[in-house]
Amino acid sequence: MPTPVLTAHDATGHVHLVVGSNSLASARCNRSLEAGAKAIVVAPADAEMHYALQKKIEDGQVERIKGQFEDQILQTCGRDEVDNVADAVFVTLGGKNPLSTHISTLCRRLRIPVNVVDAPNLCTFTLLSTHSDGPLQIGITTSGKGCKLAARIRREVAASLPPGLGAAVERLGIIRRRIWEEDHRAYELSEPTVDVSDDDSPAQKPNFNKLILDSDHNAAKTRRIRWLSQICEYWPLRRLASITDTDVDNILQSYTAQCPDLSPSLKITSTGPQVPAPTKPLIILAGSGPGSPELLTLATHRAIQSASFILADKLVPAPVLDLIPRRTPVHIARKFPGNADAAQAELLSLGLDALKKGMTVLRLKQGDPYIYGRGGEEYQFFSDHGYPPMVLPGITSSLSAPLFAAIPPTHRSVADQVLICTGTGRKGAKPRPPPYVETQTVVFLMALHRLKDLVESLTGVPSSCDKSETGTETNSSPWPVTTPCAVLERASCPDQRIIRSTLQHVVAAVEEEGSRPPGLLVLGWSCEVLKGTGGGKWVVEEGFAGFEELMNRPEIGDNLLAEKAV
Repeated sequence: MPTPVLTAHDATGHVHLVVGSNSLASARCNRSLEAGAKAIVVAPADAEMHYALQKKIEDGQVERIKGQFEDQILQTCGRDEVDNVADAVFVTLGGKNPLSTHISTLCRRLRIPVNVVDAPNLCTFTLLSTHSDGPLQIGITTSGKGCKLAARIRREVAASLPPGLGAAVERLGIIRRRIWEEDHRAYELSEPTVDVSDDDSPAQKPNFNKLILDSDHNAAKTRRIRWLSQICEYWPLRRLASITDTDVDNILQSYTAQCPDLSPSLKITSTGPQVPAPTKPLIILAGSGPGSPELLTLATHRAIQSASFILADKLVPAPVLDLIPRRTPVHIARKFPGNADAAQAELLSLGLDALKKGMTVLRLKQGDPYIYGRGGEEYQFFSDHGYPPMVLPGITSSLSAPLFAAIPPTHRSVADQVLICTGTGRKGAKPRPPPYVETQTVVFLMALHRLKDLVESLTGVPSSCDKSETGTETNSSPWPVTTPCAVLERASCPDQRIIRSTLQHVVAAVEEEGSRPPGLLVLGWSCEVLKGTGGGKWVVEEGFAGFEELMNRPEIGDNLLAEKAV
């Protein structure tokens, strides 16, 4: 069955024809009225009207046509601007009624959207079970296969959302509009400074994390709107839902159109009682692992629960941040492309100020603090100021993400060494590409936003999606374009994604599938030891099975108790 296209339809002023007089007809009228449409009910004069529907008719909210349905009604009840043709038809008689089939056939011929209850084969559209919270709308459909299940799923999804998310969406919309207005005046732009995208974009663009330099004047014009996109992508929903008007002003003031001023703090604090500061200050550098909270070390989890102030990387996923007690103030790093150094200085300053107040400060990083996490720099900084940090290791994504993708970085007779590289040097510099070693597995972190340049530097051949010359530094020992590779994104998170390909096609794959940061690239023949592309250019694998099977198994102590009970 083809996947239906889900749309948010503006029905203001439209005319909806509802055939029937039962409770479902009343519900259809209610939906039409809520959407700003005019509802017209067609029912025989002697039909028993549902009491709520009858009340709306008597109050003038719904118009009624008394009599049997006639074909010409479809072309006479509508708006003048569409030649009096109805905008949509809802049939509540059921799929077995011959009139339902007749109306459906007629509507299809006239290209009028039609919905017939309990008859998916007669429908050109179905209604979604919706949750509305201001500008936020969430719709669930089972494509007519199980409407009660759609309502159940909708309730479950809505219950999982933090309260106030709709108001946060409204405020973020205000920020977006104000950024455009201010940048429009600053740069005398003729078009909005936004990337062309929509709510239905399956993923971020491949250049989502591209570094914007001051020398790139055209790209700099869109810098602030890109930073807003990063906030929406990386901030946990619970934190976004707590955004206030003051936060909006701080964001607009700190991210000026010309350059970022990170002096105003964007700490997100709770209204609960603060953790009392201990007499001896302590700074902890801790890794939170690749994403799943199940992969936290016990020491890091204890640090999260006991810290009096937390400085978190923007890449630390929401499930980990949700473990932070509500009483604990949190500052999420604003390391967006183009202001990483200024944001790092802000973090160090905030941490130092908290230590001087005798607080326990947790610097929470993704992965491991010492694997491209600036952990060594931060250790030196705090030590130089008299606060030598405690360092807690974390499971690095460079080694765990391949595991979750069924890629063994080392494998006998295939790969006997592992190299971990960065795809982006300091201030956006392009690192020298590693030479080809057949028995080596290479893991590239922070590389997907410049994947095209990286592949060209590795192979010395322009990517399959762009044959133009780029002047990229060539590799003295180039990699074969047939070398298998994999893009691993959001490892160990529920929305984990794996793109298996080769160097020849991986750039085109990411261009086609979009980006889902954070992610990394694994390169080498170990990528096809356990799984491959099946002969295609690339394959995409969605989702992470998680650890439910392990968690649902009874502990040994439980089994012993059960045996004793027997």
